[in-house]
Amino acid sequence: MNARPGNGAHKRSAVISRRSALLLALSSSGALAQDFRGLAENAPGFALPQPGTPLVFPKDHGAHPDFRTEWWYVTANLKDADGASYGVQWTLFRFAMAPNSARAGWDDRNVWMAHAAATSAGEHFFAQKFARGGIGQAGVEAAPFRAHIDDWVLETRDESAGAGIERLRVNAGDGNFAYALDLAATGPIVLQGEGGYSRKSDAGQASFYYSQPFFTAEGVVAFHGRKTQVSGRAWMDREWSSQPLGPDQSGWDWFALHVDGGARLMLYRVRGVKRAPFLLGNWIDDDGATSPLLSEDIAIEPLETIRIADRDVPIGWRVRIGSRGVDIKTQPLNPRSWMGTDPAYWEGPIRFSGSHKGEGYLEMTGY
Repeated sequence: MNARPGNGAHKRSAVISRRSALLLALSSSGALAQDFRGLAENAPGFALPQPGTPLVFPKDHGAHPDFRTEWWYVTANLKDADGASYGVQWTLFRFAMAPNSARAGWDDRNVWMAHAAATSAGEHFFAQKFARGGIGQAGVEAAPFRAHIDDWVLETRDESAGAGIERLRVNAGDGNFAYALDLAATGPIVLQGEGGYSRKSDAGQASFYYSQPFFTAEGVVAFHGRKTQVSGRAWMDREWSSQPLGPDQSGWDWFALHVDGGARLMLYRVRGVKRAPFLLGNWIDDDGATSPLLSEDIAIEPLETIRIADRDVPIGWRVRIGSRGVDIKTQPLNPRSWMGTDPAYWEGPIRFSGSHKGEGYLEMTGY
């Protein structure tokens, strides 16, 4: 639904009006704010995550209309034949404007939003799309798995009726960038938190959260129409909730790290307005075995800040995990990986060194 160069004024106006209407609907529903803080609004009538609820696959790859919001999210750290680094992001969001949102046709009360980005050391491009539910423009099917909005697609490459997320293809782009990747899982799905129940505050806010952090990736990334063959590692996250943040929380810093040697590390730091950040994480062995990391075991501190989009954004971090002997410092591939979307945030590929080495992705919201 983005306007393209060369479109007529009437088409641009229609696109802008439709986008504005969808944003207004999201804002009035409490599902979205300028910096994700709408996720802290009360959600009467919607389901809330409950501890002890088993996740079921492939069913939970699909949408959960009883909950107010969810997302399907892929990041990939890539290299070309000369060793140059790239990163790509693909995210599809579903926001319900009211309880009982899954209705037929134009009565559907879901709004879909997607973000895509491609990053190199010298360039960072992003795009976004909006769609309403119920009319086929966007949606998710659990099995065979398919998530899409217009022509941006994340879907299975397998032909069986019950195919899940073991082998995927993903594509997105606009006038400045494009990518098309094949993903193949080399390890199991990982349940984050307590069997998929992931706490986000001491007050009880939580989401259901699982990951597939063991994807290999191969395909093409294009900047300004120039295609480059790339390969590397990818990570898929799935979360759904109705109020994943507390009213005194302003945003988060989220790390998804591929550690050289095969382990993975997921960490997040949910920042409080007047209290210490809420910290949790997960150490994932190369065979998929997990070791949850608690707040007292984690230290995450910013080391370097830049001014971008009229905000002070930390781009270099020190991360320590006492129980694992982790003491690393992160560096962005491109410090100016700002997503000027609705809402706006920083998202980009990083590398790290120190006690452990590797690469991954960093997302920072609420700055």
